[in-house]
Amino acid sequence: MQLRRVVVTGLGAITPIGNSVDDYWNSLINGVSGAASITRFDASKFKTQFACEVKGFNPEEYFDRKEARKLDRYAQYGMATAKQAVKDAGLEGNTSIDVDRAGVIWGSGIGGLDTFLTECSGFAKGDGTPRFNPFFIPKMIADICSGHISIMFGYRGPNYTTVSACASSTNALIDAFTYIRMGRADIIVSGGSEAAINEAGIGGFNAMHALSVRNDSPQTASRPFDKDRDGFVLGEGSACIVLEELEHALKRGAKIYAEVAGGGMTADAHHITAPHPEGLGALNVMRNALIDGELKPEDIDYVNVHGTSTPLGDIAETKAILGVFKEHAYKLNISSSKSMTGHLLGAAGAIEAVASIMAVKNDIVPPTINHFTDDPDLDNKLNFTFNKAQKREVRAALSNTFGFGGHNASIIVKKYRA
Repeated sequence: MQLRRVVVTGLGAITPIGNSVDDYWNSLINGVSGAASITRFDASKFKTQFACEVKGFNPEEYFDRKEARKLDRYAQYGMATAKQAVKDAGLEGNTSIDVDRAGVIWGSGIGGLDTFLTECSGFAKGDGTPRFNPFFIPKMIADICSGHISIMFGYRGPNYTTVSACASSTNALIDAFTYIRMGRADIIVSGGSEAAINEAGIGGFNAMHALSVRNDSPQTASRPFDKDRDGFVLGEGSACIVLEELEHALKRGAKIYAEVAGGGMTADAHHITAPHPEGLGALNVMRNALIDGELKPEDIDYVNVHGTSTPLGDIAETKAILGVFKEHAYKLNISSSKSMTGHLLGAAGAIEAVASIMAVKNDIVPPTINHFTDDPDLDNKLNFTFNKAQKREVRAALSNTFGFGGHNASIIVKKYRA
């Protein structure tokens, strides 16, 4: 089978450091932290009292008030970024495309946690009489965002949501890429969204000892690859990427950000939350992505790592990079966007894919901020792009995401060449 080429023609972003792609990218390359004290609820009794919240998002810029009330926050973020990306791709109101060959493949690790918490809390505080919002289930379920996006644009092609914890939206992008290159669709709106900053989200991750507890300094709490890292910072938001078959994009005169080269998916088959200590699943997934993209390790210039700032995860991923790239590892730029955005769970892969696409487009690698002390357990000869963005040619970038349950996904984007 002759596989078709797939390119990126539209982007959208709602993040803790910017509510558009341009604002998000400018914050990334300037090393802006999105972490601050939680404003959504009183977190004073929680071990972690800060997070990377989305700031200044007004759903009424995208939906009328009545419609917004029917949507969980995770779906509002997702639909907003889809509107941004479709407009950016020149597809808004475009009647020339075949809507039966345009689809939506989304990713979310949790879905409507806000709605679930609100409805169940209301019932628990009541007299036992079941009084639930009729939109409770449609607002909560993790697949509903992809459904809303397809309805919004009338796209009748493939439509579903991938759920693989923090790898969810990378899995969605890889599936979208695969559908298009195999000829089953021409355009797929893909990405992910998450909104888990509430009592249940913070409390649940605190109970696992997964979150940083650096309450005295939220902005410096996310410290990937630093000796004193103590856990990740919870984030929220969404990113959307329009993937399109190359000839279809050229025919309609679309701008092209980058080309999707390949993707890989593996399992650790090791532990529900801890990574394989030697990074075996991470090593295999990067190798699979390179094989899928018919690329050599030497073709990659930048790795946007999972890099959550957990003691075990950062070490395992570094071992995997060394295992895959060997001596070329020392010529790579490596950085963790999570040092600035926090960890967006199921949406992490999407916002980090946007960062990788923009790095390829602009030949700039965003930094890993908050580095203060080298970790003797890491190979500090590697270039982690600490604290300051670096300009360099980025021919191709590989983006990693790894999820609870041992799910691993990597996607590669490269410069588009005619």
